[in-house]
Amino acid sequence: MGTDDTRTLHTDTPATLDLTPIVAQLAEDDVQIKECHEELSDRLREYTRKRGFIRGGELQELDEQYLGARELLHAVDIFTRQRDPSDRERLYILDLLRTVATGDRLADTEPPEALLGARGAGVADAVGAYHRDLRSWFDEHPYPEAERTLSALRDRVKRAEALNGAIESDEAKALVAVARSLGAAAREGQQESDKRLIHARDRLGELS
Repeated sequence: MGTDDTRTLHTDTPATLDLTPIVAQLAEDDVQIKECHEELSDRLREYTRKRGFIRGGELQELDEQYLGARELLHAVDIFTRQRDPSDRERLYILDLLRTVATGDRLADTEPPEALLGARGAGVADAVGAYHRDLRSWFDEHPYPEAERTLSALRDRVKRAEALNGAIESDEAKALVAVARSLGAAAREGQQESDKRLIHARDRLGELS
């Protein structure tokens, strides 16, 4: 689990998510999300395509901006395909957009019913991407206890993907928490790692 031989591992490409022009456009009352969705989606896709979680041999956290970008991609897609989206859905997307633009912590609020699947799908995408980098990390730094938990996490991600993100909010939160616990376990000493893994297994067990 050390870092002495990790400098060859690198999956991240420098990427800045600049959503300021979109935020400014949507601040005007007569501009609708559907008019901006192509540019917004292109920016989000480019950002998520470039992003990874191993940088110069150092494993990074699963961060809020990446999580939010993944959810926002799905939310905008769902919103623009609706014939008559609600004001609450529009306000939710605008709030999410502003939060992702600044990289702040995502609000712990329930999405409107029509956008619940966007959160689940976004979490599945984000945790799935983080899982792939964790897999690469543990290939270089074997840690059997963590790898067993990693496999269980992958099973839950596959389930969420099969359901197109139609999972409960508590399950989405748990998947993120487990991914972050595994990342922390990979970076910390053995004693602290074991505590992290116990917590992660408990969270997964609660979903069974």
